[in-house]
Amino acid sequence: MDQDPKWKYHQPVMTKEIVELFEQIDGGLLVDATYGGGGHTRALLAAYPDLEIIGIDRDEAATSRPVPAGARVYQRAFSEIAMLLDELSIETVNGVLFDLGVSGHQLDTPVRGFSYREAGPLDMRMGPDSPNSAAEIVNEWSREDLRRIIKLYGEERFAARIAAAIVAARPVADTLHLAEIVRNAIPAATRRTGGHPARRTFQAIRIAANDELREVETALTAALDRLAPGGRCVVMSYHSLEDRIVKRTFGDRAQGCVCPPEIPECRCERTPTLRLLTRKPLRPTEEEVAINPRARSARVRAAEKVAA
Repeated sequence: MDQDPKWKYHQPVMTKEIVELFEQIDGGLLVDATYGGGGHTRALLAAYPDLEIIGIDRDEAATSRPVPAGARVYQRAFSEIAMLLDELSIETVNGVLFDLGVSGHQLDTPVRGFSYREAGPLDMRMGPDSPNSAAEIVNEWSREDLRRIIKLYGEERFAARIAAAIVAARPVADTLHLAEIVRNAIPAATRRTGGHPARRTFQAIRIAANDELREVETALTAALDRLAPGGRCVVMSYHSLEDRIVKRTFGDRAQGCVCPPEIPECRCERTPTLRLLTRKPLRPTEEEVAINPRARSARVRAAEKVAA
């Protein structure tokens, strides 16, 4: 089974650090909200045999894999975490793990349409519930809408040129066609540095196709609401847009009184509900990046629920 390409997933990133962050809940209930290939779940169960894990993934290729003892896996978007816990009659959990972004399995399967290095359909959907396909975005959205998402989600400075080139080239046939359009729209001098010139545009289209940033905000809020006192939430992100959401959400809940300093007594009655475990995000070691280059941009933030 493991030799079938269908079952090949990327090497889980920063496993040692994630296992250590959940050390205090070795006998509790944890939600792996981005189950993927189950790498983090397996590592956590190996370290803490009494742990019970609920896995969530919107991708059928992930949820159809064999599940390790101690885990249950459900095909759902992680923004539905609260709904799933309600269905399972679970009020609180001791931990939640998010490993955001696209998996190596999805990137390495051309038919999924995530790769700018191999020909595949313009798909990029992480699951059947994704609101749009890449084909709809690329071939039907207006030039202004394309410019907006490429600029916002891809943080691409040549967004206007790329959007105009895409519209002029319609219909765009497949992922390699799209990658070539993007490459030709970027000045030659810029193309020589910074990795593949289509990387940012593909990222932007993927985020838009799956409504990823809204999903992250919804899921993170729900996860923090369901944490039991002493429970921990650990989030691994791979680009600045995701990391900003995590940093802001954790920071807001870790903040106490916000009254102006000239007021002698607190009137806002605001108390922290989280304790930050990582003031700055943890990053992978040089050794891990050398073995697994996809770990390079990973950053991990963690927080603990404060008892009421």
